[in-house]
Amino acid sequence: MKDSTRRTLRTVVQTVVGLAAALPVLLPTLGVPETAAGYGLALAVAAGITRAMNSPTVQRFLPAWLRKDPEPDTGGGNA
Repeated sequence: MKDSTRRTLRTVVQTVVGLAAALPVLLPTLGVPETAAGYGLALAVAAGITRAMNSPTVQRFLPAWLRKDPEPDTGGGNA
C-alpha cells in the first residue's frame, strides 16, 4: 500500500475518533438529550483508541494499512 494511502486512512480513522470526542458539543444542537449515559462511554473508548494507536506495542497488531511508518533514520551515527 502506498504511503499516501496509509496516511489518508489513518487520518480518516483519527477524524472519526475526533468527531466522537466532539459529540457532547454537537448533540445538544441536534436536539439529542444531554443526559444519555452512553456519550461518556463513547468518548472514553474513542480516547483510548486514539492513545493506543500511537503505542509501538499496538502498532505491531494493527493491520498494515493502519500502522504508522517507522521514524526515518537520520544517519549521523556510525558512518
